[in-house]
Amino acid sequence: MTYRELTATEIAQLEQQGNYADDWSKVKVTDPFSIACLRNNNFEGAVCIGVVESRKNSVGDLTLREGIYNSTLSDSCIGDHPTVHNVGMMSGYTLGDNVVVFNVEEMTCCGEPRRAVWIEPMNENGGRKILPFSGMTIGDAYLWARYRGRKRFMQKLEQFTYDLLGTAEGAYGHIGDGCIIKNTKTVHNVSVRSTAADPTRIDGCIVLSDGVVGYGCTVEYGVIAVRFLLGEHVHLEYGLRLNDTVVGDNSTLARCEVGNSIIFPAHEQHHNNSFLIAGLVMGQSNIAAGGTIGSNHNSRTADNELAAGRGFWPGLCCSFKHPSRFASYCLIAKADYPAELDIQLPFALVNNNAKEDRLEVMPAFWWMYNMYALDRNSKKFAKRDKRTVKAQNIEFDNLAPDTAEEMLHGMDLLRGWMAASTDGTVYADGMEKGKRKTVVLKAAEGLKAYEEMLVYYAMKCLSANGDKMPAAQAKVETEWVNIGGQLVARGDMEGLITDVENGEIKDWNGLNARLNDLWRQYPAQREAHAYHVLCRLAGAEELDEQQWGGYRARYEEIKEYVARQIKASRQKDEVSPYRRMTYWDDEEMAAVMGS
Repeated sequence: MTYRELTATEIAQLEQQGNYADDWSKVKVTDPFSIACLRNNNFEGAVCIGVVESRKNSVGDLTLREGIYNSTLSDSCIGDHPTVHNVGMMSGYTLGDNVVVFNVEEMTCCGEPRRAVWIEPMNENGGRKILPFSGMTIGDAYLWARYRGRKRFMQKLEQFTYDLLGTAEGAYGHIGDGCIIKNTKTVHNVSVRSTAADPTRIDGCIVLSDGVVGYGCTVEYGVIAVRFLLGEHVHLEYGLRLNDTVVGDNSTLARCEVGNSIIFPAHEQHHNNSFLIAGLVMGQSNIAAGGTIGSNHNSRTADNELAAGRGFWPGLCCSFKHPSRFASYCLIAKADYPAELDIQLPFALVNNNAKEDRLEVMPAFWWMYNMYALDRNSKKFAKRDKRTVKAQNIEFDNLAPDTAEEMLHGMDLLRGWMAASTDGTVYADGMEKGKRKTVVLKAAEGLKAYEEMLVYYAMKCLSANGDKMPAAQAKVETEWVNIGGQLVARGDMEGLITDVENGEIKDWNGLNARLNDLWRQYPAQREAHAYHVLCRLAGAEELDEQQWGGYRARYEEIKEYVARQIKASRQKDEVSPYRRMTYWDDEEMAAVMGS
């Protein structure tokens, strides 16, 4: 933008309108400049102001006049068409165009990259600390926090960040175009990203300090967030307390305490008395009310963590010992779990049977008993993704290479445990710390269900290209890592890290460009993996026409089974007298519940 100094006539009129400046030569403006739109302000240090015109701006129920009124601005740069009213102090900020800041007590930024505040996710002892910046993805944060053993990689990521923060934009707090911040107590060292397509709104007695708010976010109704990174379209509301945490895209957190955690996209945690501390939750997850999921320092230091795969769903009032680990799509029954857990069976129901004093795990529970929820979850996350800026790549399907590999591992475990059974009861090893027994419920049914799920996954991938048998694949990735929601083959991940360490990838832009390249390769890799899954199930290096034809026929049968089970599991709610008893008739129930 092109700025000019004020004329003597303009300065005199501004002073008549109640404005004051330490040094009017440091206050610069852009034409067209409506001088009547600046009243009762204090200007300290260098202040640049974009185009200001005499017009009104509707913000919800408010109608505010464009301009700057009753505010103190220090060392800040204001974009075109600002609406800034009643700001006690704004210092060290750049504002984009069409920004509204109304009734904010304090909005300050230190402006010193080397004084930027680190956040400590996943662990309360600070051993996984990262330095957030505007534009950081959830995958970026996870890479930095997770790969701590690669010291050269850590040094490079830190240098990437200081190089970025050392730019003119990085030295200031930043409020993006179209953002609305109103009725807020404190915004300190915060970058807020916003566009007309993905507007961000902050409203209602908010305290934000040392963090980044992504595009399309809503922060409202008494939230306190300190040392944080929010992805795109995150909702924080209703008295949430958040610290040292990364929250993934399309997530909602409310009425609870969340600290020292990394949460991948599509997470829901919005009921009273829930807390999540020192956790890694890989998204598409839901934390029910009353959950006490926090590090309770079983060892002598604050170094315990909980790691949960995609689809983690602990029931009401669940309590866990840290450290614990859960495979993807574990549904945890309401209980106080007395010891550390390592649940290696995906899509499982986990139950603490206090009467029998044993842990119970039912593999493939979702497939056998709640197909409607499994199908709905696979669709709803993609449907709810309203991002126009999709910096973080996300796999939404619950049947994907990561969960397929977990099921194959689960099948091996089940076969071994079943073979060792002598009395018809299947006992599992290594899923709970301690001496009491772990019983696998419906082990044979779960083994069969995993096979069906794998055929369904593989054929769904391969059938997208028609009925022709695919060619055998010479190289197939069997190990996958979830990088903030994006599935990456482990070999590709190692290559990325090596290229950062040796300087071939030179900055965060280069790192994310590599991840985007891998995302473009992912559909082909997934198809190759799907073919390899069928080969492993068939016990063959490659499929022949007879085997392929058999899997095609099996796929049609499984699709019919899926359709029947979706209807049957949903119909339980439709026909249950207990679900219907609060409605007078079918018409009322349909109006409230939908079809």
